[in-house]
Amino acid sequence: MPCALIPVLDLLGGQVVRAVRGDRARYQPIRSVLCEGARPEVVGPALLVAADSDRLYVADLDALTGQAVQLDALAGLLWSLRRDRPTARLWLDAGWPDLVALRDTLARLDAIGPGMAEAIDPVLASEALWPGALGALQDDPLAPRALLSLDRRDGHRLDRAGCWDRPASWPAQLIVMTLERVGADAGPDLATLAEVAARAAPGTRLIGAGGVRDQTDLHAAGAAGASAWLVASALHDGRLGRPRSA
Repeated sequence: MPCALIPVLDLLGGQVVRAVRGDRARYQPIRSVLCEGARPEVVGPALLVAADSDRLYVADLDALTGQAVQLDALAGLLWSLRRDRPTARLWLDAGWPDLVALRDTLARLDAIGPGMAEAIDPVLASEALWPGALGALQDDPLAPRALLSLDRRDGHRLDRAGCWDRPASWPAQLIVMTLERVGADAGPDLATLAEVAARAAPGTRLIGAGGVRDQTDLHAAGAAGASAWLVASALHDGRLGRPRSA
């Protein structure tokens, strides 16, 4: 089965940074063959072109480390996507602990630019969710758009809400995130993907994250059941995707 590329934009202090092994304190501004500089409104559209995708995964690393959501940077990115790729959607992970916080972010973005929230598919991360949040999602109007990220690092689940042990509550789209493989050129974690696939409901869309280096890895991920894989480093280095036009 073909495995699609979903480009990743890691946002820290208003800049796009290169994520390596989930060690967020040491991330540096991105250097990419795709574009100049680290401004999200430049890097985001370039990633979509390189990956031939209409989905862009955005990790707000400020929010994920307990700071405020980067509303201005996200709004600038959304404006640039509206201009260059109007059908594009953001898969946004802003470290929300519950649906109240999620709705607050969406409302604030709509206050900046009406309709911006409609372009966002929220990613609920197991590393950030409080107990009860996943259950509340099931009957919520946002449920059809939402994704759950099952996060782990070095074999340990990042999961204070017990999301990994509640497959009956999993939404139709799951991200399997192995943080120590992010930006590490270590290959995809197909064992964890298989573990999740064995417990997920039939028809669940599985998206892997971390480790994909090249087309061979991408084919292996597809053969293992992934419908898509989140990728950043291999795109910025030119090992995957379309090269920048001259």
